[in-house]
Amino acid sequence: MTTKLNVLQVIPKLGYGGAETGCYDLAHFLSEKDCGSFIATSGGELLKFVKKEKVKVLRIPVHTKNPFLILFNTLVLVLFIIFYKINIVHARSRAPAWSCYYACKITSRVFVTTFHGTYNFKNKIKKFYNSIMLRSKLTIAGSNFIFSHINENYSEYLGKEKKLRVIFRGINIDYFNLKNISILKLEKLKREWALSSNNFTILLPGRLTHWKGQEKFIESLNILIEDFNILNFQAIILGSDQGRKVYKKKLINLVERYNLNKKVKFIQHCKEMPLAYSLADVVVSASIEPEAFGRVSVEAQSMSKPIIASNIGGSNETILNKKSGFLYKYDDPRELAKYLHTVIQLSPDELKLMGNEGRKNISKKFDVETMCQTNLKEYRRLIKN
Repeated sequence: MTTKLNVLQVIPKLGYGGAETGCYDLAHFLSEKDCGSFIATSGGELLKFVKKEKVKVLRIPVHTKNPFLILFNTLVLVLFIIFYKINIVHARSRAPAWSCYYACKITSRVFVTTFHGTYNFKNKIKKFYNSIMLRSKLTIAGSNFIFSHINENYSEYLGKEKKLRVIFRGINIDYFNLKNISILKLEKLKREWALSSNNFTILLPGRLTHWKGQEKFIESLNILIEDFNILNFQAIILGSDQGRKVYKKKLINLVERYNLNKKVKFIQHCKEMPLAYSLADVVVSASIEPEAFGRVSVEAQSMSKPIIASNIGGSNETILNKKSGFLYKYDDPRELAKYLHTVIQLSPDELKLMGNEGRKNISKKFDVETMCQTNLKEYRRLIKN
């Protein structure tokens, strides 16, 4: 008789980030495959969309780095694992991973981790803290970039009994599909954001933080005007400052200094991101530090939109350079401006062709169904062995 697969995913908060949406998608996929599906988290906006009849949620403070609460979480997880006969415990962040690690040791369950970022370390203590993500039976890297980062920086924690493999993060290509956009909703959003139908629309999505490159993006828009004499554009910087009021003020001052007030709009939030992408003629990802995966690049292509992204991190793996978009030198606003100029000069048919190439690329490689199927195969292989 085959043992039923019961999987507990543990994540600090269930928000709208890439790791969180991946956790959410996998949880519901597992339930559809007759597996027991469980999530342990401290909260988050996505929780209200979890189908409680399919996925059981445990609310505990797994977001904390407090050692006493990490111990508390360990004890709660032990009881939860035993009661619900969990086979696989899948940790998606470092602090909860420590609780999961010891809970799995006590209960003799299989421990799995996903290495979602580069997890910068400046000393041995921080590196040791990060190493929990390599103390599992299986460590999943979300991109070849992360796979290389692990091998280069954490080789001492890799052994024959442990497995490291790449499972590309996936997105819901039915949700991010231009054909499913409501024209009424689109026109309403266009009015709310006061966008002109006559101007070329450039979209930069991402939370307002230095490494997302908003400053370089604003500089590139100034260069676009000064060096290329391009005036018929409007730019949307879409993202929350998440309390970084000083940084947002710095961006606003930069826009004012370059007299771009009538060209640049700051939008804090959009409930339906496919609508935001559909308003754009081109999407930009201007990160000045490597993206572990680069969700914006993937979502934009899935929406059949050309993408211009910095040439570091995951975007190198998800973009077909000069086919579905362009890669530019990450710290060079002048090169970004050059590619913006290139895209603005394209005909509607050429833009559509580039968008179609992007859609085909994502459908083939980065569909969420593929990601979930691969995870399930690995889980089954682990409990079989």
